Amino acid sequence: MTMANAFGTGDFERLNPAEQSMIRRREKVLGPAYRLFYERPLHFVRGEGVWLYDADGRAYLDAYNNVASVGHGNPQVLEAITKQAATLNTHTRYLHDNILDYAEALTATCPDELSQVMFTCTGSEANDLAVRIARSYTGGTGVIVTRHAYHGVTATVAEFSPSLGPHVDLGPHVRTVPAPDPSLAPEQVGQAFAEGVEAAIADLKRHGIKPAMLIVDTIFSSDGVIANPPGLLKPAVDAIRRAGGIFVADEVQPGFGRTGDAMWGFQRHGLIPDLVTAGKPMGNGYPLAGLIARPEIIAEFGKNSRYFNTFGGNPVAAAAGMAVLRYIEDQKLIANAANVGGYLRQGLEELATRFDAITSVRGAGLFIGADIEQDGQPSAHLASRIVNGLRERQVLISASGPDANVLKIRPPLVFSRENADRFLEAAEETIRAVG
Repeated sequence: MTMANAFGTGDFERLNPAEQSMIRRREKVLGPAYRLFYERPLHFVRGEGVWLYDADGRAYLDAYNNVASVGHGNPQVLEAITKQAATLNTHTRYLHDNILDYAEALTATCPDELSQVMFTCTGSEANDLAVRIARSYTGGTGVIVTRHAYHGVTATVAEFSPSLGPHVDLGPHVRTVPAPDPSLAPEQVGQAFAEGVEAAIADLKRHGIKPAMLIVDTIFSSDGVIANPPGLLKPAVDAIRRAGGIFVADEVQPGFGRTGDAMWGFQRHGLIPDLVTAGKPMGNGYPLAGLIARPEIIAEFGKNSRYFNTFGGNPVAAAAGMAVLRYIEDQKLIANAANVGGYLRQGLEELATRFDAITSVRGAGLFIGADIEQDGQPSAHLASRIVNGLRERQVLISASGPDANVLKIRPPLVFSRENADRFLEAAEETIRAVG
């Protein structure tokens, strides 16, 4: 018997009886839409720092999960959540210091122009809200995204998340553009991307659709992790604004210091978005997300539309978010992302000189992509073997990109050089074994 999962077909019989039983129960009660990672799915029971522990007590080095950005089971975040949950948890229709303190602290990490926050529970909700605001502000409906983008799973947002696959139709108001091409000369990358955006704008207008927004994940994670050159986004942002649309920076993955040079991915490109959406690491696992805005962009929407989210921005969520911000600052995790990320990237580049399978390494901070090829062609099969080989060596990563051949390395921000050495050792063993 075999079971499907995120990377192919696994050997069901290799799992122990308890895991086999869990998979049968999962299929029966959760239905067919859910997927499991790895050919041999994992059953984790606890986490601590950069480690996840399975039911037999084996420790796995987590080089993938950015949600627990300040570490699994972070004591400071847990203390903040527990203390507030034991005191009061309601919603944003009552006055409460937590949401105000957190909103002020969060906007203080942004340029002055981004000074107002609307809270949600998930990044999908934040991007859904961004669409509503963009349509209200611009009077348009057209949305421009990259060809393998992922922005969420609500009905509206799934319509501009092409990475969900060919069976999830894009909206008639959506146009896709090629992601920035890192193989070009640095001075050409931004202009080439902007030309794609301009062509999409022209096509929208030709079909009678007014552009509303360009939205990009500022590290293009689903497109294969594209961070450089700094400044590449500016020509495309200028183009959408000339067309009467706005620019939305989706910071759900690159935000909160991950790129190692600033709190937000857009800052390395020298521009100020109209809206910023955030989520995933915002509450270190507690459901917290939101949208940070220029006040003029949300003024009309706020005047005409009542916004309320039962759980978004509640006192416990705000306590979690504040604890995350403080921990990032106190532990200098942005600098750590730059330091350890640079060290890890250098180690991978050194491996690339010895193994033909790795053809390119790129990224920023603790967000790294490595292209995997075989016989001169992108190889999803070899990337999958590496991902699953690392899993057998108790190291966790994933893969992304249009050809599913880019190793996606995105550990918690508390990752150390010692952890990086462990990763590089396992990566070398794995590539030697499968390449």
